[in-house]
Amino acid sequence: MSRWPTPDKPGPGQESVWDYPRPPRLEPFRGSITVELGGVRIASTEQCWRVLETSHPPTYYLPRAAFAEGSLRDTAGSSWCEWKGAASYYDLVSGSVVARRAAWTYLAPTRGFEPLAGAIAVMAAAVDRCTVDGEVVTPQPGGFYGGWITSRVCGPFKGIPGSMGW
Repeated sequence: MSRWPTPDKPGPGQESVWDYPRPPRLEPFRGSITVELGGVRIASTEQCWRVLETSHPPTYYLPRAAFAEGSLRDTAGSSWCEWKGAASYYDLVSGSVVARRAAWTYLAPTRGFEPLAGAIAVMAAAVDRCTVDGEVVTPQPGGFYGGWITSRVCGPFKGIPGSMGW
């Protein structure tokens, strides 16, 4: 892949991640979102937020109330996002199945991202299945990013080999 990729042409009903802004934009999302772990639905909502950033598929942030009781367990560690601030992490738990550091939140996000305070994002690659309006998502490649790829977005996506400099 070249240093500067050629964006894929969006099809009908698609968004190009190359049309997303940098710095990223926060917007409300209305639609069905689910997260499954250990064969059990551990989160479900019809209303959440998504963060849109150039070259990244959307990252969905669900209200804490969308998660089943006992499915979120505080865990050690933190990270820093230049746009949203300090993140803290959760293990996701379903019965005896534990997805370590598979979810994160911004308890005191930076200006412009205040609605995300306490909302939870999930690393799709760490759970059995995530859906957006019934469509199973593909995790953003690379193992570091939390975007969810659906048929509604086209790339190429940050995280693929050769994308470090994007």
